[in-house]
Amino acid sequence: MPPPSPRAADHRTSGLIFALSAHVLWGVLTLYFIALAPATAWEIVAWRVVFSLVFCALLLTVTRAWRPFIGLLRTPRILFTMALAGALIYVNWQTYVLATVTGHVVEAALGYFINPIVTILLGVLVQREGLRPAQWVAVGLSAVAVVVLAVGYGAFPWIALVLALSFGLYGLIKKRVGPAVDAVSGLTLETMWLTPVAVVQLVVVGMTAGITLGAYGVWHAVALAGAGVVTAVPLLFFAAASRRLPLVYMGFVQYITPLIQFLVGVFVLHEAMPPERWLGFGIVWLALVVLSADMILSARATRRDARLA
Repeated sequence: MPPPSPRAADHRTSGLIFALSAHVLWGVLTLYFIALAPATAWEIVAWRVVFSLVFCALLLTVTRAWRPFIGLLRTPRILFTMALAGALIYVNWQTYVLATVTGHVVEAALGYFINPIVTILLGVLVQREGLRPAQWVAVGLSAVAVVVLAVGYGAFPWIALVLALSFGLYGLIKKRVGPAVDAVSGLTLETMWLTPVAVVQLVVVGMTAGITLGAYGVWHAVALAGAGVVTAVPLLFFAAASRRLPLVYMGFVQYITPLIQFLVGVFVLHEAMPPERWLGFGIVWLALVVLSADMILSARATRRDARLA
């Protein structure tokens, strides 16, 4: 096979940089949200929704993309599909931030480790896709890992499963709309639907715990407002990477985010890692090794078949 052209190589290099940037940013969000204390998880997510919408509106203005966005508003199928996507990403955000600020970062990392396997399983259950033998092995190992963690650690890993299922279903819905909705327009539609929920949430927080925005200095207020930026920027990087990189590359890079979360939880926040938890994570990592090997072999077979054709 001829070597890739310099332009194609540059395209792939820039794609890899975008992908690494996106997943590193997603990984360090754990520390970002912890730094927003004393804001509660409910307040953090509410401001994250509101300021994401503001930031996306600015991006649509700067890129002069309001006209195609308004076209999406006139398409009921896309509009209501993005409402469902918004509901799922809200569940994901709220669960993740709650896990982060309550000392369950390692379990959140587990959710994103098993997310690729949940995505495969959803493809079978929802889209009637067939699984290769190695993929069945990966799914089976993940199920064993969940049982080991639930029995050995004495608590069902509901945070991990909610994160994996909500993000897996979110990805499935985004796949349905496909290229019809770009990253900025998609996030704008999702946060537009969620803004009323965020406003109600802020009212409840104000009546109970109290709103911290503006009460703890300028930098705390700026950091809370920055939650919108740190939500949108990695999403844009990810969208740019997905247009430049083959799927096999994206498959490997996605493990960076939960790896960073895991390292932060264990070595920075010093969360407990008893032997049964190490065993459960070890089984999950074995499942990911099987899945990755299958992904490489499948990509090579596809390229070989294309050359022969």
